[in-house]
Amino acid sequence: MYLGVYQLLWKMAPPLVRRYLRKRGRNAPAYLQHWGERFGEPYPAPIQGAIWIHAVSVGETRAAAPIIAALKKHFPAAPLLLTQMTPTGRETAEQLYPDAQCRYLPYDRPDYVAQFLQEHRPMFGVLMETELWPNWILGADQAHVPLFLANARLSEKSLRGYQKAASLFTPAMAKLSAVFSQTEADAERLRLLGAQQVSVCGNSKYDIAPPQAALDLAADFKTRIGMRPVIVCGSTRVDKQGVDEAELMLRAWQSADSNALLVIVPRHPERFDTVFQAALNLGFKTQKRSDGESVAADTQVWIGDSMGELFAYYACCNVAFVGGSLVDTGCQNVIEPIACGKPTLFGYSTYNFQAACDAAVAAGVAKQVHTADEWRVSTLALLQNAEQQVAMQQQAQAFIHAHQGASLRIAEQIAQCYRKLSFDSKG
Repeated sequence: MYLGVYQLLWKMAPPLVRRYLRKRGRNAPAYLQHWGERFGEPYPAPIQGAIWIHAVSVGETRAAAPIIAALKKHFPAAPLLLTQMTPTGRETAEQLYPDAQCRYLPYDRPDYVAQFLQEHRPMFGVLMETELWPNWILGADQAHVPLFLANARLSEKSLRGYQKAASLFTPAMAKLSAVFSQTEADAERLRLLGAQQVSVCGNSKYDIAPPQAALDLAADFKTRIGMRPVIVCGSTRVDKQGVDEAELMLRAWQSADSNALLVIVPRHPERFDTVFQAALNLGFKTQKRSDGESVAADTQVWIGDSMGELFAYYACCNVAFVGGSLVDTGCQNVIEPIACGKPTLFGYSTYNFQAACDAAVAAGVAKQVHTADEWRVSTLALLQNAEQQVAMQQQAQAFIHAHQGASLRIAEQIAQCYRKLSFDSKG
């Protein structure tokens, strides 16, 4: 019954979805592009027989990179098909994989699913993290396309939400060829939702090293900034109530007696100008990264209004803060600044990176704060304690190294499972 209702709702949904995209497009015009891909229109020259990776946005696309590299060693001749749901995710995929076919994944309507699978006929599909779409999972099973859930995570909050429609999601989860979870806690929650073949492989984000291009750009940033300390607040977000994390931090920083440069990098490009204006309104001397100029000695706030450069911002700082955590959005990627060897702070909301946050605090490479004022106090204390900064930097490398290897484990199990399924189908 639930599946029938769900499919009926998707038949009725396209006009409402188009209205939503137009609304998003007012602040982010890229949402108005490539509409046909989202609504099941035939795709020109669709690549076939590819390794298909679905990663909803930027974070999932980057997390897929080491898995893709490992899979290519098992299937060197296979082309690559990447699908996303957001413009920033699509842009990231195109930058990372210029030879791949990159497109939006159609919405979860049976005819859209069938059209995509018929056009592309992928070898197999890999859904990243928590992309649980019943019609996609069931459609792939019917089309005999093995479908894997990789780097999988599921918070308690998300589990409770999915369980409200358990009769819809449980049969779909059972059709996944295999699930590779980040932690045992994730694995248990995924099993409760109906997943059958679940293995704990770790988090592929530990396998991502800062690229050399980002390190070179960080050196350029330091040249522009000069010798003073740098604090980076990366991927700041706005919660469902409209609370802007960046503005919370700017207000807290007003009482800081420091010559450090505060760098704020909003998570979404439509927030760049808003955060810039908020800093000006609060009385800060403010510049944008996009102006291409050196940072003036009296500039207090630098807005990182660029995409795909977060590693560079982190690599040039003295202390990092990971956004999405002082508002209730679950935290962004806490692993990135630690991989850059930086003392790292994050807020109270960590459900998207709970295991990584807990492990980082236990290892002494990160600290949790609960308010913007506590962030300011802790940041200033770190700037004044060179020994603690050095200790956290030294521990960071060992921490990252201890958690690496998930991508190789995931790729190996996908290859084994795919070959077994191929052998069984021929037999």
